[in-house]
Amino acid sequence: MTGLDAFLGDHEIPDPAAMEELGRRFGAALRPGDLVVLTGPLGAGKTTLTRGVAASLDVRGRVQSPTFVIARTHPALGDGPALVHVDAYRLGTDGELDDLDIDFARSVVVAEWAAPFAAAVADTWWEVEIDRGWSGTGLDTACGTAGPHVADMEDAAPRRVRVSRRP
Repeated sequence: MTGLDAFLGDHEIPDPAAMEELGRRFGAALRPGDLVVLTGPLGAGKTTLTRGVAASLDVRGRVQSPTFVIARTHPALGDGPALVHVDAYRLGTDGELDDLDIDFARSVVVAEWAAPFAAAVADTWWEVEIDRGWSGTGLDTACGTAGPHVADMEDAAPRRVRVSRRP
């Protein structure tokens, strides 16, 4: 397995630009056959990170959440691998991920919400967990923080990104 060994562990990411830059650095390290599974709440930065990966891989097409199409392939503009961006949120079984007929061996695959299904398509993969609103912003949604500025505060909050190799 290639790729993200240099990134193992926790990283504090202060803003969306830094999240996209982290994605660029990831993309430079990834090779065909690498599977990156992204987990984290809505709005955490999964697609922003993937945009950075796409920029580094020099692929065609605008990266946006593939929620409604489930998987979107971004072909390489040069000699590098294609990027396949998957949103597994609506998948019910690991067989459904396999049914997408993704060329895992010759592509870099970034799959959001795919942690329960990764073992069905790969022996090893990178797991990237993104947590938002955790670093001293005063947000505590479990205790009922509410109001018109909560979303802005959450968007401005730093993210914790944890990179690990699975299994």
